[in-house]
Amino acid sequence: MAFSRKFLLDNGVPEDKVDVILAERNRTLNDYVPKGDVQAQIEKAVEAAKGEPQQVNVLETPEYQELLSKSQKLEAFQTDDFKDVKQPYKDIVWGKLDHAEKHKPYAEQMTELKETMPDLFVTQEEPPKPNFGTAPKGAAPTGNAGPSFNDVWGFGPAKS
Repeated sequence: MAFSRKFLLDNGVPEDKVDVILAERNRTLNDYVPKGDVQAQIEKAVEAAKGEPQQVNVLETPEYQELLSKSQKLEAFQTDDFKDVKQPYKDIVWGKLDHAEKHKPYAEQMTELKETMPDLFVTQEEPPKPNFGTAPKGAAPTGNAGPSFNDVWGFGPAKS
């Protein structure tokens, strides 16, 4: 069924809508690609795909780089350099460090951070010893000094 101006007007379509409908019909006809042309485009794409496969260097992909940086971070957290960093702040400290190819050792960078941000690090103070009352005085009884229980109450062998 072909859309013509007369057909649309005879079926009650307003004049301004007829122009819109016909303009859209012409646009779709201009975008129309014959099936033979589509098949030629498909064959051309298939031939291009059959060519030499592209070599992808996995070590340069962003996914690998992200995984590598996470691995390096976890390895660094296990070293002695990070033993003084409080647990919740390890990621913050890691973000503040320089990770360039030729960077200062992490220990040097950490000493600088300890001076500027001491709250992120554990201080190495000796914990106070518990005090359970007064300090002990004297020594445990030996039983050799003074009269014994047996002497006072008269038990044991008689002394002659």
